[in-house]
Amino acid sequence: MVNTQIEAVNRIDEIVTDKKMHTFEEQMAIECIKKINNPFRMLGVKTVMKDLKVCKTVAYSIFKSDDFPSKKVGKNYQVCLVAYLMWKVKKDL
Repeated sequence: MVNTQIEAVNRIDEIVTDKKMHTFEEQMAIECIKKINNPFRMLGVKTVMKDLKVCKTVAYSIFKSDDFPSKKVGKNYQVCLVAYLMWKVKKDL
C-alpha cells in the first residue's frame, strides 16, 4: 500500500511538472491535491456519511453504487480521499 501511495505521489508530481497545458479543472484539482495532507488516505462510511450529512443507509447505498469509487476491504467499504473529492466535484455536491 505504501508503494502504491508513493507511485501515486510520483505520478502527481509528473503531471504537475508536465509542460503541456492543463484545463482549468485539471489545474484546480492539482492545486487542491497539493494542499491536502495525505490525499491518498482512505475514508470509511461514517466519514462520508458525516460529510454528506446523510443517514447510514443512504451512505451504504452510495458506496455500493456503480459510479462511486469505493472498494470493499474485508467487511468494510472504503474510498480514497482524492477519488471521493473528485466524485463530489463531478456530482456537484
